[in-house]
Amino acid sequence: MIAIIGDIHGCFYTLQNLVEKIKQKYPGLSIYCVGDLVDRGNHSYEVMEYVKSEKIVFTPGNHDYMFYYYMKDPLSVWAKAWFQNGADATLRSYENRMDKIDDHLELIEQAPLFIDHKDCFISHAGISIYLVDKLPKNILEDHTKLDNALREDLFDQHSIIWSRDELLNIGKLQIVGHTRRQEVYQNKINNVLYIDTAAVAHNKLSAVIVDQNKLIEIMSENTDTSDAAATSI
Repeated sequence: MIAIIGDIHGCFYTLQNLVEKIKQKYPGLSIYCVGDLVDRGNHSYEVMEYVKSEKIVFTPGNHDYMFYYYMKDPLSVWAKAWFQNGADATLRSYENRMDKIDDHLELIEQAPLFIDHKDCFISHAGISIYLVDKLPKNILEDHTKLDNALREDLFDQHSIIWSRDELLNIGKLQIVGHTRRQEVYQNKINNVLYIDTAAVAHNKLSAVIVDQNKLIEIMSENTDTSDAAATSI
């Protein structure tokens, strides 16, 4: 049994409160996240520090990669897209803290593109049905082949960090963020749980407790008012 948290987007105080809820009810439970730790909210730096200190394992989201590539390759297509997607808030949060940025970029670089856990399959946006012909025949049997196939064009609209397509039923519960919902939503036909509940848009940050590909509980925390500006989208 594990806990998986949705898109955080710099909402540090909301994240902290939700993690404490999880710890109180499920002491010692491993906690994961579907990515988009940074951008748009006010506290990207604090979120990265907290995720590191709490040893929360995450799969990078498109915002995490845009942040990473802007710092590492400012002429890349990722970097150019970043300033249209919440870069200002992230840069403000790192003011006078640039000595920490390399540690945080390393976290993103080393994070797995997906996590095939015995209890579920975790990624940022999920495996699109449009990728089916590019994937290994037995999708989950060879993680190296799957990783290589999914990395072929991460900036593509159908990729595992950008897709808003119908997702492929992989024979295992997929846990994804990226596509916002007001509430955690389960598509039972495709076997997918969507857990981005728009924390940065002043809704709430959600986590799901899952065990052996079954949803056990949904836990949520309303967005702390200090985490996001009134205009955050």
